[in-house]
Amino acid sequence: MATATYRVEGMTCDHCSKAVKEEIGALAGVSAVEVGLVPEGTSTVTVISDQPLDAAVVAAAIDEAGYQLAP
Repeated sequence: MATATYRVEGMTCDHCSKAVKEEIGALAGVSAVEVGLVPEGTSTVTVISDQPLDAAVVAAAIDEAGYQLAP
């Protein structure tokens, strides 16, 4: 098992969280996605997977949901 946490900007509501969870959850090997929503701030997204995921793949999934990784 591998766990990684990403900082995401632009998420403001439960709909945002759901969109990100769906995109990342569709990646191969992902078993769980947890979102720590911080409206008006930088949220956290924790991904639990069978093996470490390429950060660029996770970033692309977050981008597909309409958000971006925090610098």
